Amino acid sequence: MNVGLLIVGDEILSGKRPDKHLPRIIELLGARGMALHWARVVGDEALDIAEAIVWARARGDLLLSCGGIGATPDDQTRQAAARAFDLPVTRHPEAAALIAQQYADVGLDQRLRMADFPQGAGLIPNPVNRVAGFYVDDCHFVPGFPEMAWPMIEWVLDTRYPHLHQSAPPVEYRLQVTGTQGEGDLLPLMEDTLAHFPGIKLSSLPFRGDAERARHIEFGFKGANDEARAAYAYFVEGLRAFDGVQTQVLAPR
Repeated sequence: MNVGLLIVGDEILSGKRPDKHLPRIIELLGARGMALHWARVVGDEALDIAEAIVWARARGDLLLSCGGIGATPDDQTRQAAARAFDLPVTRHPEAAALIAQQYADVGLDQRLRMADFPQGAGLIPNPVNRVAGFYVDDCHFVPGFPEMAWPMIEWVLDTRYPHLHQSAPPVEYRLQVTGTQGEGDLLPLMEDTLAHFPGIKLSSLPFRGDAERARHIEFGFKGANDEARAAYAYFVEGLRAFDGVQTQVLAPR
């Protein structure tokens, strides 16, 4: 199951606030031997949010969505999720009870709007203020506040998807290559390596060179340790056929 991140908020697109979720979610997934496969940023328009959710559902992905589940008019993620799943919005009794216990009579009517979810949604506990997030199938929705969102996402990963954790996370073997005219020279070798090791991901990052460093290409071979290492060795052996090519081993990661 691929994992995708949806970041919601006009404030991110306008630059009013920098996004903090992407690097942290990558870190949380990596600690569990998992990887982020894609990320999207959308504004506060319900249609845009709904379209992103529908797209993730069609792919069968595990969706983590941050932002837009508050009670103000610009918070449209709850309504968008209901639209994406073709479900009515209803008040969740357990979520409403948690809010009532937390806030008593202080602005309660307005706060209870944050207990309105797509019908049948499950709750994601919020350890900060007990205002729950929610999930429908494999789509999960938490607030935009990092101090709330991140522990809630950890709960999702550890409670709902422990079977996706890997004790041996993927490893990337890396290599810097100089002395070629460009990536095109090595394209046949790249394709040959992938044909022999279809389970790995191969990355090619060219650098045009500057006053400090010569022109080079950085290659990465990522996957299960044994297979990634074998693909790396196969590629290095294939480079012997190219005159003038030099290699520099980079630390795996």
